[in-house]
Amino acid sequence: MPQGIAVGDVSSGRAVVWSRADRPARLVVEYSTSDTFARAARRVGPAALESSDYTARIVLTDLPPDQRIFYRVLFQDLSDVRVWSVPHVGSFRTPPAGGASRDVTLAWSADTVGQGWGINQEWGGLRLYETMRRAQPDIFIHCGDTIYADQHLPSEIKLDDGTLWRNVVTEAKSKVAETLSEFRGNYQYNLIDDHMRRFNAEVAQIVIWDDHEVRDNWYPARNLDQDQRYQGKSMALIAARARQAFFEYNPVPTQGDDAERVYRSIPYGPAVEVFALDMRSYRGPNSANRQPVLDESSVLMGGGQIAQLKARLAATRATWKVIASDMPIGLIVRDGQLYEAVANAENGVPLGRELELADLLRFIRDRRIRNVVWITGDVHYCAAHHYDPARARFTAFDPFWEFVAGPLNAGTFGPNELDATFGPEVKFNGVPPRMKGNRPPSDGLQFFGTMKIDGRTRAMTVKLHDLSGRDIYSVELPARSVSAQ
Repeated sequence: MPQGIAVGDVSSGRAVVWSRADRPARLVVEYSTSDTFARAARRVGPAALESSDYTARIVLTDLPPDQRIFYRVLFQDLSDVRVWSVPHVGSFRTPPAGGASRDVTLAWSADTVGQGWGINQEWGGLRLYETMRRAQPDIFIHCGDTIYADQHLPSEIKLDDGTLWRNVVTEAKSKVAETLSEFRGNYQYNLIDDHMRRFNAEVAQIVIWDDHEVRDNWYPARNLDQDQRYQGKSMALIAARARQAFFEYNPVPTQGDDAERVYRSIPYGPAVEVFALDMRSYRGPNSANRQPVLDESSVLMGGGQIAQLKARLAATRATWKVIASDMPIGLIVRDGQLYEAVANAENGVPLGRELELADLLRFIRDRRIRNVVWITGDVHYCAAHHYDPARARFTAFDPFWEFVAGPLNAGTFGPNELDATFGPEVKFNGVPPRMKGNRPPSDGLQFFGTMKIDGRTRAMTVKLHDLSGRDIYSVELPARSVSAQ
């Protein structure tokens, strides 16, 4: 199992276990509430074949609530069934049942191996993954840019002090990814790192994607004619290959009858439900983002995703609703002279993609859905933003928080400007105001966030942390009473 093991989308009674073999083999998982694997259950999973690049996953069911589950992953060689892999062992915590009172901790971040900053073994590899592992969250939410398929890695980068950052470079990271094999190779590259493999084995994940899993600032209709790095010019074909590799290399379950859907909701006991978004697959082209009506040119998440999100927000009984987005709300993110995210830098009434968000925020207010918090990455620094209709041009919403974290191992940038349409205020910004862009991981400006929900009071304490794990910002959010929905 050269890429280790991982577990994802843990919810009541269920978890997805993932691994990859090095040959045609059958996945087998044993699991128990004891690290001795006493009275272990055993599930025989699917065959890992060439068609999936020897990756496989299995959904464990009927797991007991509020237990640490120890799992052991093996592969049986299909060419010689007498041959078995060396087992890999991991663990995760199942959510508490209704009425349980233990604390629940979620972590999040984004952006792995970007802007030329790859695995530098002399520096210690992907060190933030080890920092997050020591924090032992129940769930880690990767908010996108899990790989940088559109960026090659140089072997060396000269730092400001004259020393060299030396990357491990593989064939897949020597050019932009176009073929399915090259996209797969980007995921394999990250999993060279010991810290990441150890983290994946011990911390359950919820993974979404953004743009760099495919190509910078991509949307389905993007024209690649002017990008000389790509021999093939079909964005649709490149995105299809990227999507297949994303599902092959992450512990993400199939969503009903839609095998290609990234967006979903994952309840984790009575304390929290995570709403994982996809702001890539259904968007219209990047534009000036000032359309007066919501149509195919201004859509971001799309009608189907929005409808499901509204339905799940209205139905959930979880105290906290965490919306995990691959792009920020109020931060201005540009694509040349066009706009990438929600904001359009006009500071006025909602236009363009802001219309979709305005409709969602109005729905949350009108249905009296309490305790909604947004988390995101994308912009390569950390921040805390508070949105309030008293400061906004659009006022039909309840105040809420948005927290930004990242990068995990990529260049640090920022801070970005804010658009005033939804009344954001910067409560914290984790980087200097005039910082030189694309700072290396060795500068220490790599960030993740945690959300700890108190089992007794249900208050949420949100913290932002640096590379060492030090708390650099903290705020406690009391749980507002949940009205009948």
